[in-house]
Amino acid sequence: MTTQDSTTGTLDEALERLHRTGPEFQGHLSNHGPMVVEALVRGGQADRVHRWLDGYRRRLRETPARSREVTPDNWREALGDPRRSTDWTDHFRREIAARPWREVLAEWWPRLLPGIAAGATHPVIRTGHAVHTLLGGPQTAPRTGELAHALGYWAARFQPLPPLAVLPAAGLDAVPAVPRQGGGISGRLAQLTALPAAPDADGPEQARQRLTGLVTAAVHRYRTHGHGEPVMLVHTATAPNAVLRTLPALPRELWPVSLAAAWSAAAAVTAAYTPPEARPPAEASRGAADPGEPMARAADPGELLARAAAHGDDHAIKFADTALAVGDPAATGAALHALELIEPAG
Repeated sequence: MTTQDSTTGTLDEALERLHRTGPEFQGHLSNHGPMVVEALVRGGQADRVHRWLDGYRRRLRETPARSREVTPDNWREALGDPRRSTDWTDHFRREIAARPWREVLAEWWPRLLPGIAAGATHPVIRTGHAVHTLLGGPQTAPRTGELAHALGYWAARFQPLPPLAVLPAAGLDAVPAVPRQGGGISGRLAQLTALPAAPDADGPEQARQRLTGLVTAAVHRYRTHGHGEPVMLVHTATAPNAVLRTLPALPRELWPVSLAAAWSAAAAVTAAYTPPEARPPAEASRGAADPGEPMARAADPGELLARAAAHGDDHAIKFADTALAVGDPAATGAALHALELIEPAG
């Protein structure tokens, strides 16, 4: 068996295991399993996948019961109903079985984008990982099935942000914090009244460039602001990165609106959890192999992702994956900082 065959089998087996579980557990915690196993396999850590999943799967719940079939005629009434997640997954399975998955994605992407911040941005992140898998390898049944699960979760959790005014400012540093920094993300996002405007883009290619810049800025900013809420602020980077990874599968005319939605997600999470002041990261390498090495020591993708896998936290792994996509020393430092701030998996 070749290395490619082996990793393909590992990912497909892991996805099949995860497709017997629901999209959430312990209330409203998102099932990060499909996103993590995709990142580990693609990052050369396929041998760690089932061991990590053995521990993680014990926390998950079984697939929720079906309610009523989602159809082309009644889908609007089912949109945003988390009790209908399995109904939605079934709907997307049928759609993807009947026509090319890119066609299904192109139809539903603009419908779902207004709810990009729903589920603390996890549905769009799961969708981005699913699309990245399909673009980078064989289109097996578990992989197209994962896209159905991801889109189904997004449709079930769909909830747009409140109407927002546009501030005369730019960038994540200009995002004002919500007044009451407490409680869950839904209550925090409900306080939003205004955000800086999305970056300008003159056409699809510039939209892609601006989105790349947003991901880079969010990863770098974690180095100085991640202490505000180490887990939740990861999503300021992983959500727009999921959109960036989805762009090649979308019609180019959808790229500018995708940039605007990705900005709204990153800015909204920033507003919900940003700390009152920046805190420069340590210059030394707490968490590096040798205390005297610089924080950018783990620049090799396999090494950094291996550290994240050993740490075990799902958000830390996904943030390391995004930092590696950015690929510069500051991003590596941010990923190592996340390993310090986020509690390791038990």
